[in-house]
Amino acid sequence: MARLIETVGPYRLRPDLECSPFQALARAITYQQLHGAAAKAILDRFIDAFGRNGAFPTAQTVLRASESRLRAVGLSFGKIAALKDLAAKTIAGLVPDRRTLEAMGDAEIIARLTQVRGIGRWTVQMMLIFQLGRPDVLPVDDFGVRTGFRLTYGLRKLPTPRALAEYGERWGPHRTAAAWYLWRAVDRARLQGR
Repeated sequence: MARLIETVGPYRLRPDLECSPFQALARAITYQQLHGAAAKAILDRFIDAFGRNGAFPTAQTVLRASESRLRAVGLSFGKIAALKDLAAKTIAGLVPDRRTLEAMGDAEIIARLTQVRGIGRWTVQMMLIFQLGRPDVLPVDDFGVRTGFRLTYGLRKLPTPRALAEYGERWGPHRTAAAWYLWRAVDRARLQGR
């Protein structure tokens, strides 16, 4: 890991502190199982159709939107059901605002937000990293993190999530930085054609 850090340089993750939990999770739902360009096009159409003056749609707007209008922007039935559930749970307070989330622990946030249809542990971990800036998150189920570990440590096979979690204990309380560097290992391998 020390060689990777030396090669990549300083840790440069800057979380998006302006994104609301509803917005972060709605984006994640939209992007699930789609190529980035296709997901971005659908998300852009969703924002254009339901947002006001380029702003991200509100939970209330999503909850009131008809299924046919949501389908028209390219959302699948499964994503519509997940977005409607997210909107309802945001309005009900199960998905809290950013200020409330900031006062909660990581495990509590994961337990709470995974009650939303279509939101799993990995999705919440990405929110913890990229929107809340939590310093000690190691998404051991993430293919990129596991691949980065394999590349960094010269392994022939991907580590199991459990093995990675056990090894990752030594990186606490900075496991987010470790994940970021492991993602950079994958980026470097792609550039080098490995």
